[in-house]
Amino acid sequence: MTHLVVEAPGARTARRRYATVCALLWLPPGLGMASMVLLFGERGMSLGAVAGLFAVHSLTVAALELPTGGLSDVLGRRPVLAMAGVLNLVAALLLGLGTTAWVLTAGMVLMGVARALASGTAEAWYVDTAQEVSGPDAELRTGLARGGSATSAALAVGLLLGGALPWLLGVGPDLGARLSEATSGAVPPLAVPVLLGAAVRVVFVVYVLAVLHEPPRPPATLRSVLRGVPVTVLGGLRLGGRDALVRRVVLSAAAAGSAVAVIELLIPGRTVALTGAAGSGALVYAVLACAGFACSGVGSHLAPFAARVAGGGERAVLICLGAGASGLLLLGVTASAAHPVATTLAVVGFCLVYLGLGAAGPNENELLHQRVSGEGRATALSVQSLAQQLVGALTGLIVGVMRPGPLPWLLTGAVLLAGALLWLRRGEDRAAQVTTARPAPTVE
Repeated sequence: MTHLVVEAPGARTARRRYATVCALLWLPPGLGMASMVLLFGERGMSLGAVAGLFAVHSLTVAALELPTGGLSDVLGRRPVLAMAGVLNLVAALLLGLGTTAWVLTAGMVLMGVARALASGTAEAWYVDTAQEVSGPDAELRTGLARGGSATSAALAVGLLLGGALPWLLGVGPDLGARLSEATSGAVPPLAVPVLLGAAVRVVFVVYVLAVLHEPPRPPATLRSVLRGVPVTVLGGLRLGGRDALVRRVVLSAAAAGSAVAVIELLIPGRTVALTGAAGSGALVYAVLACAGFACSGVGSHLAPFAARVAGGGERAVLICLGAGASGLLLLGVTASAAHPVATTLAVVGFCLVYLGLGAAGPNENELLHQRVSGEGRATALSVQSLAQQLVGALTGLIVGVMRPGPLPWLLTGAVLLAGALLWLRRGEDRAAQVTTARPAPTVE
């Protein structure tokens, strides 16, 4: 007798809405990625001041990651996402139009608060909705994979568009100069991608409020929020400490943060050394970064396939993180070489890192959501994100004082490989899953 798994009517809708939210959330950062540093320089900021502005953003996100995750669990996903969109809108306007250090600092702080509010909230909404319409054993990997692909695609498209817009405004009739003159210099061409991102934020807020319906929650009061957030945060931290599988997910995210940090820090210098000029090196890095996002998106799309081929999500994480570690190894062994073969191997290694991390992410997160209840889901995702950011920042500090060459790449590859090897021990987790597993909905 054949048993067919029946997909609930709302499952596809939830996946589509989640992917759309991911795209709208990450398109604006992609738009500003290529021009924001140059815009700050045009506003008179020194390189040290620009680094300070980005540090303000990072510290704000790190400080608020867990409290805002708890706020999402207590207050609800939709209002927190809408709040993030509004703050991002204000931040983009301040960054696109601001000309003084304090205005730009305020913009980076607001952008950091918004990033913390949005961290994991859309994913928590998707998992809540999928489990509401399909039951507690809903298949999550496909939706998470599509969200990851949408995020990577939005970053890639935003990076290309944001890098091309200032150049396009300068060709032909030089619309950029006319725009700058018409606004008395307030909107130079480099500000246009950032302000376009502000317009996308408006669409994001409207979309979130219009379609991201969620199960009713108890009415939230100021007292309930102030009492509930710390309790939720502590619960998320305790879960990471006592649950072996959750701990592996968090440690794997930390290892991935280390890999991304070393790539973002060292690859720009390698492209400049390859091309021999800062301008052409920056252009090559922009194209390479776009290719990295595309590989990450392909990896996310292939995550369900990887799990089927590997025989389960845990084995898929092991293989995918191992593939990423091999990519770092390729980048390491080619770090001191400049001939075409070495360059080709380095590009393959770069793409392999993003492909592996992209495929590992949805499989890790499905395992995480199987262990975390809806009351603490956003907090658990915030713990994961915080581990990734903190270890990434620490890696950046360590690599920054090391001599360029193979060693930074090989050390980071060893860290990512250690994250992969965490998934070799499966007996404890399998036993725990047997006691909690329930059959999927079937029809004869």
